[in-house]
Amino acid sequence: MAASGPLASLYLSLNFIMKKRNFIQSSALALGAALSLSALGTTATLAAETQFPTKTVRILVGFAPGGSADKLSRALSQKLSERWGQTVVVENVSGAGGTLAVAAAARAAPDGYTLLLSGTGNVLSALHHKDLAHNTIKDFTGVAKAAISPQLIAVSPKLGVKNFQEYVALLKKRPGQVTIGLPDGIGGLQHLAHEIISKQIGASPNYIPYPGGGPATLDVLGGHIDGEYITLAAVTDHVRSGKLIGLGVSTATRSPALPDVPTIAESGVPGYVVDTWQGFVAPKGTPKATVDKLNRDINSVLQQPEVRAQLEGLGFTVVSNSKPAEVDKALGDEYDRYSKILAETGIKLK
Repeated sequence: MAASGPLASLYLSLNFIMKKRNFIQSSALALGAALSLSALGTTATLAAETQFPTKTVRILVGFAPGGSADKLSRALSQKLSERWGQTVVVENVSGAGGTLAVAAAARAAPDGYTLLLSGTGNVLSALHHKDLAHNTIKDFTGVAKAAISPQLIAVSPKLGVKNFQEYVALLKKRPGQVTIGLPDGIGGLQHLAHEIISKQIGASPNYIPYPGGGPATLDVLGGHIDGEYITLAAVTDHVRSGKLIGLGVSTATRSPALPDVPTIAESGVPGYVVDTWQGFVAPKGTPKATVDKLNRDINSVLQQPEVRAQLEGLGFTVVSNSKPAEVDKALGDEYDRYSKILAETGIKLK
């Protein structure tokens, strides 16, 4: 028999209270479960960051030993190895303007154990080799910028020129005869950078492609070619010793590492600026937690006083505390910038 009157009201009140209590208990349990899952996720992320790396890390460099890319990578690999307690090896996969290293890195597992030293030079390779299966823009995720460096026209003292103006005069007098090495090969950044000069002055050298700055420099020192257009950091010591003559740097201001070498702009090519940078990328799909740890550790190593002094002594400008997204943006921006330069100037790099 159904309850009625005051008894019914009491029954309904008690039933409501019981349902509300059950709802609160269920909500609390659900909230607790959600918080537990969140905590587990955070713990897993922290664990992944703490554990990485547990084996050898490779840095792939697209150019031969002895050049600026190689010097930068080796300086950082030693310190990262000390920090992680794991071996960090530099592998020089030279050839085809750096594209062989790009392809090798793109094929690697996206786990953080393979990094590619990338930068402006790889952007030009991507522009020049659009038919390749892999490129630095679409197949990688940024990790950290490391350094900015001027490019330099350096020649053998045997060439008989002492400054940029004399070099230009010789190119005009002997078009296509002065041999200039290109460490990043035909179609690379240094080829484009010199062609901008050549287009303005109306004379070009005879370009000799190389798989890196080391072999190109050896041939200049050995008297096999007249000079090279090269990253300044690769030949700083040779210019200081007088074995090479630095004619002009590509940046808007002089390099503190070689303050007596004027800029190309102040030497007769107004407005000429070619900025270059180098940094690290990882295969696309590398976990964010791993990328973030790599970013923090690389930035930390770059801020060590002895590392900064070493790199700045070579002519690099160390980049401070870059973020992975900055690397992605820089690669995309430079791809657009150099596409525009090639279209506007009509320069052919083949």
